[in-house]
Amino acid sequence: MRQDSELSLEKTIKMLQYYSNSTDMPTVLIDDSGNTLYKVNHKHDFCKVCKNLRKENNQSVDCNSVYLYGSYQAERFGGKYVFFCPMGIVLWASPITIDGIMEAAIIGGPVNMIEPDEFLLVELFGKHLKSEQLSKAIAFSKSLPVIETERVNSLSELLRILTSYLSDSTWYRMEQEMEEQEQAADISAYIHYLKSIAGGSDDVPAYPIEKEKELLNAISLGNKPLSQKLLNEILGHIFFASGNEFETIRSRVLELVVLLSRASLEGGADIKQIFGLNYQYLNQLKKFKNLEELTPWLSRIMERFTDQVFNMTNVKHKDVIYKSLEYIRRNYMTKITLDEVSSYVYLSPTYFSKIFKEEMDMNFNTYLNNIRIEMSKKLLADPSIPMVDVSNIVGFEDQSYFSKVFKKVTGQSPKKYRDNRGKE
Repeated sequence: MRQDSELSLEKTIKMLQYYSNSTDMPTVLIDDSGNTLYKVNHKHDFCKVCKNLRKENNQSVDCNSVYLYGSYQAERFGGKYVFFCPMGIVLWASPITIDGIMEAAIIGGPVNMIEPDEFLLVELFGKHLKSEQLSKAIAFSKSLPVIETERVNSLSELLRILTSYLSDSTWYRMEQEMEEQEQAADISAYIHYLKSIAGGSDDVPAYPIEKEKELLNAISLGNKPLSQKLLNEILGHIFFASGNEFETIRSRVLELVVLLSRASLEGGADIKQIFGLNYQYLNQLKKFKNLEELTPWLSRIMERFTDQVFNMTNVKHKDVIYKSLEYIRRNYMTKITLDEVSSYVYLSPTYFSKIFKEEMDMNFNTYLNNIRIEMSKKLLADPSIPMVDVSNIVGFEDQSYFSKVFKKVTGQSPKKYRDNRGKE
């Protein structure tokens, strides 16, 4: 690595340390594949504990995908994103971009945004862990600092400002230049091969439509090495057939970008994410003036679309569920609806209802009622609070409906529960 690249890495780590020391928050620097490059202040290494617990329970866990999910969402939502990992712990991410593309990211956390509720933790962790691991996970979750939402948002914004500053860095440039040289050599070799087929005539071999199909299939499977090989061969054909006419090449590359994005969608990538990237990339494409700029850029685009095929669906769903549960627990006493919560997590009501039931093993209204009943039990323990006030406080507008739901959930009427002092 060149000296200026080393200095940039050193600067990045220094900024990471400044941020962590001043905020007393753990931070992680990752590369564009989600691999950890550097950690600071991880007194509470929840990811390590979680990984060990799930390993004991014969469950694999991919923290790389969790980090990448948050980083990609941060790139999509203006440079910062607060999210929940699959075990309900709060993290925040900001990307470091080079030439408009994410090359690295910084992750802040983990913390809790609300005081850990054992009832909720048992309900959520119990799906992944056995009783022994469950107790350890709950204990560790409770050991994490509780940071109010406003402060987490401020920490996220501060990290965004820091990564914006670091995005002027070029510490990845050496590696990129080596990759660009390899790509140029591959394209040149394929052009030479095409010339040998042509035998010195002016006939241009037919466009390799089969290679294009292979490329789209490789992207839909998330196969980066094969995708790169096939892309180089297709570019070689385009360059040879166009006689190096740049505007013609740019038009063909435009078609390729659309095809690449479609392939990633077929592989399961998020449609909103891909459309957002398409808009960004097509604007960038207009600015290029020569092949030296265009070819490495297209390779990075292809890698990014291939990355989108990584199975982050589970991570995304967990983040959505935890966000919705947090919203419900903050607003259960009001007249909240499924439409309101689905809008909060940026999903259609139908899709949100579907994944909520899949993740929680119950529909939205049943969960909301269960939360309200759980909270009402605490109020019923205080005999000074009138029964009718209890139902209103926890969000039931009708006293008789509250009694009906309470009995269905607990097996007792609210009055009997109070008389028995909560003994079910």
